[in-house]
Amino acid sequence: MNLHRTDLAVEATQLLRQTEPATISGVTQTERTAEGYPIIEVNVTTPEGAEAIGKPQGRYLTLELDAILRREPDAFPRAVRALSQELSALLPGGAEANSAALVVGLGNRLVTPDAVGPRAVDQTMVTRHLISQSPEQFAPFRPVSALAAGVLGTTGVESGELVKALSEQIRPDFVIAIDALAARSVHRLCSTVQIADTGIIPGSGVGNARQALNRETLGIPVIAVGVPTVVDAATLVSDLTGQTPEQGLGSMLVTPKDIDVLVSDVAKVIGYGINLALQDGLTVEDVDLFLS
Repeated sequence: MNLHRTDLAVEATQLLRQTEPATISGVTQTERTAEGYPIIEVNVTTPEGAEAIGKPQGRYLTLELDAILRREPDAFPRAVRALSQELSALLPGGAEANSAALVVGLGNRLVTPDAVGPRAVDQTMVTRHLISQSPEQFAPFRPVSALAAGVLGTTGVESGELVKALSEQIRPDFVIAIDALAARSVHRLCSTVQIADTGIIPGSGVGNARQALNRETLGIPVIAVGVPTVVDAATLVSDLTGQTPEQGLGSMLVTPKDIDVLVSDVAKVIGYGINLALQDGLTVEDVDLFLS
């Protein structure tokens, strides 16, 4: 039984430093703020560092969006701008490049804690077809396609297989994959967004790992955007009590009682943040108008 399951690099690093206080070779952590929100960046630069924290080599940016949960008046636009700034820094060619993007929402739309990806795709500005149909109006926009990939149990097709087939057909320059994650701390649920340039393994947060989406499998860069929506019950009990829980808890997940509202809120932040990152010069109000 894994008593410390987490998809967040920042939590994996913190956990390792609790047991090994010395500097972790090949793992660095820095902190800063954007639009008033704390951002923690973990860089894994060596195979030894990757093995130590159990995450692939790459950059992991963690945005802590507690103001969204507190419903502060300006929390949403600030969160959108902060996310877009951090995501822009990871885009191949930079924010102003005209490279084509494929935005993929992973997860099951019918299971609320797993619906972050599909709901974020609903908030994505899809422009690929508009650019070809009305170039005089939409030529300044980056070509963006979007896909809610579904899950194997409802489609009979692996998400990775579907994304790979679509990528070979429309040939995007990079993929942004959005998925729900598992955290170690309940305080991070739906208030933390992790952005990574390492790709993603759908379903890994709930112990149902599927085919990876990354440069190795797709042949193009894959940026992962994830939000923790569940905590493994065994992990939660272990952290709260310091004791090993009963074996039966290993198959249980804990999620907030208001998960439907929280998922809707954070999915909108992600969708809007992606839009601002992909379409240079837009504002939150512009996105409102486009999606209305």
